[in-house]
Amino acid sequence: MTLDMISKDQEVIIKSIKSKTARVYALRFGINEGSKVKCVAKINNGPIILRKNHQEIAIGSGLAKQIEVETQK
Repeated sequence: MTLDMISKDQEVIIKSIKSKTARVYALRFGINEGSKVKCVAKINNGPIILRKNHQEIAIGSGLAKQIEVETQK
């Protein structure tokens, strides 16, 4: 499952980031493999608002499609 497929209030763990460019952008936001994030808002055909360590980050849908996630158990 990719990050763009999660729903509001869902918590996930970043599993992998497909491209090198996407990895660089994600690292700038403090997101890497193993990071736990929560979706606090999702705008149709727009960004996904994530919360990580009390910080909210907007991730564009193009970047979100390149980030593989797994649901937190």
